[in-house]
Amino acid sequence: MTKSLYAIGGGQMVEAIIRASLESQAISAETTHVVDISPDRVRYLAETYHVTTSREFQPELLKNADLILLGVRPQDDWAEIARQIGSSGQKKPLISIIAGVTIEQLEDALEVADYPVARIIPNTLTDTGFGVSGAALNASANQEDIDEFLKSFGKVDYIPEEQIDIYTGYAIAGPNYVYNFFLALTNAGVLGGLSRKQANEIALENLQGAAKMLEITGKHPYELLDINNSAGGVGITAQHELDASNFAAGVQNAVLAAIHRTTELGKGE
Repeated sequence: MTKSLYAIGGGQMVEAIIRASLESQAISAETTHVVDISPDRVRYLAETYHVTTSREFQPELLKNADLILLGVRPQDDWAEIARQIGSSGQKKPLISIIAGVTIEQLEDALEVADYPVARIIPNTLTDTGFGVSGAALNASANQEDIDEFLKSFGKVDYIPEEQIDIYTGYAIAGPNYVYNFFLALTNAGVLGGLSRKQANEIALENLQGAAKMLEITGKHPYELLDINNSAGGVGITAQHELDASNFAAGVQNAVLAAIHRTTELGKGE
């Protein structure tokens, strides 16, 4: 069912969510309102997506919304915005994408008992239909109220809030690790003598195909490697070099560093 949406903050992530949700018809332009302080931004969003926009938050308009999307920056006065949402008299589900702001902090700022709150870490692959968003709900939130909307811009994993930082460093930053691998692989192809165009096309085909093999076979990567790596052959020779390098540790250390940095940012460090 199409939901009406009131979005506070019109930055890149909110735009990506709205774009994907409009495309999947989880929301409609006619019943979507976006607030942003930038005149250029509200003009752009209105002209591009034909949604209603304004530069000031108007709590009285929340009565027309099924969902409230809070997408301001952590350094903005989100607590005052939440207080106004709470005092509006409308207990519409509040979906927050503010990095580092916990459900407890939002509940305290709302100053209303039993207000439904969802804290999500939205994936960055919204335009593709791939990627996974992590969503944590408080005791008053109903998954059914937000599920269709969240799934309109990718898959959703409902998780305990203590996993949010892990999700950010691993799942949400995940495309970055793939981009880096793609770049390293294509550079290797060029180093070996292929054109950049050839290397890019082959690497993309292999990435998509390998992911599909993992999906449709359900096999462990080691099993698929065994299929490709014949005794004394090309594959096992390449495998030996990878095993002797810091490839695996580099990826693992990058993920752990990203998780650690997420936790630091949540503490304002």
